[in-house]
Amino acid sequence: MLKIRSEILSIFAFVLVWAGVIGAAAPSPAKAEGWSYNKASFARYLKSMRTRAIRSGVSRAVVDRAFKNLKPNPEVLKLAAFQPEFKLTAWAYLDKTVSDVRIANGKKNYAARRALLDKLEARYGVPKRYIVAIWGLESRYGARKGDLPVIQSLATLGYTGKRKRFGRQQLIAALKILQRRDIPLSQFTGSWAGAMGHTQFIPTTYNAYAVDWTGDGTRDIWNSVPDALASTARYLKVSGWRKGEPWGEEVKIPRNFNTRRAGIKKRKPRRVSEWAKLGVKPIGGGKFRSTRRGAWLLLPSGRRGPAFLVYRNFRTIMRYNNSDKYALAVSYLGDRIIGKPEFRAKWPRSGTPLMLAGRKELQIYLTKLGLYSGEIDGAVGRETEKAIRKFQRSKGLKPDAYPSVELLNRLKSGA
Repeated sequence: MLKIRSEILSIFAFVLVWAGVIGAAAPSPAKAEGWSYNKASFARYLKSMRTRAIRSGVSRAVVDRAFKNLKPNPEVLKLAAFQPEFKLTAWAYLDKTVSDVRIANGKKNYAARRALLDKLEARYGVPKRYIVAIWGLESRYGARKGDLPVIQSLATLGYTGKRKRFGRQQLIAALKILQRRDIPLSQFTGSWAGAMGHTQFIPTTYNAYAVDWTGDGTRDIWNSVPDALASTARYLKVSGWRKGEPWGEEVKIPRNFNTRRAGIKKRKPRRVSEWAKLGVKPIGGGKFRSTRRGAWLLLPSGRRGPAFLVYRNFRTIMRYNNSDKYALAVSYLGDRIIGKPEFRAKWPRSGTPLMLAGRKELQIYLTKLGLYSGEIDGAVGRETEKAIRKFQRSKGLKPDAYPSVELLNRLKSGA
């Protein structure tokens, strides 16, 4: 089975901006990463890519037509510099992606496409609500598919900046799409990262997994909702979706729980029974349905917000976009579409949370005050929380151990 390289997976974490999920302003032109343009050097770059494409089986005529009058687009680099998953809190991200409007439109599309979705679920084993949720997050159910020329965007990424390898690999894959005549060059549009159509496939993913559900001879994810949704369902299936299993469930953790145990990207799963022994319980009380299932503990906002045990299918959603916030948004939106309630625990909307660099700085100042002697790694575990509480008590603050910007500012003045 064809696998997608890690750098391709991670790029999905950025395509939401153009798809309209976040709707935030792009960085200023001065901040476009690595931008420089020399007409002669760009021509040499295109010549080398032309040779590479022809060697991979793309005809000279297709390459020449695609590269005719081609120039890099600095707007692509500005958009590439913005990563919403790293700039927004979990609740701000979910406020944007799982809004009331998106839930309502999801319900309408779920009902209108029910016959198609039933067939897709039967064929691929992926619940229809999550197929619709991905459609909603990626393009607002087809309303924001991206209108940048794919060839220009990928040629720009391949020419300069930090994503040259990705851009060049995807550019060759995009030329192969034109070679097969799945889409005319005039309609070959997408996001700044070359993500395309209703569910925003990048070219290599499209070439490997796109489906011609309608049987008309083309895999038209740009104009055919059936082709796009079938392609998404197939991709999730081959990425490891386990039929009949949940994505996860909301839980509650003990007051003194060591939050260093949480995390998903670099940790092996523990059995649910192990989490239960550590005091993790279903949010609604009672017992877990399965204690043998492997799970990760996800704390999107640390100790003060909702907590989740997430399972293999959650990791499968992350194959679509390598972000736990994205996977949580897909899971949550899908469940809300079929009428499931909001998360029970409330988000800690008071206080501005610190990103990794800020958490490291927090530990440095706690060390200066003699309250912390551990590693400066930005991981807010039991020792860091203990040090924060000592400082908060000394200042007459509520000892909640929440690592906020406001707390860091107080530490700086105290040190």
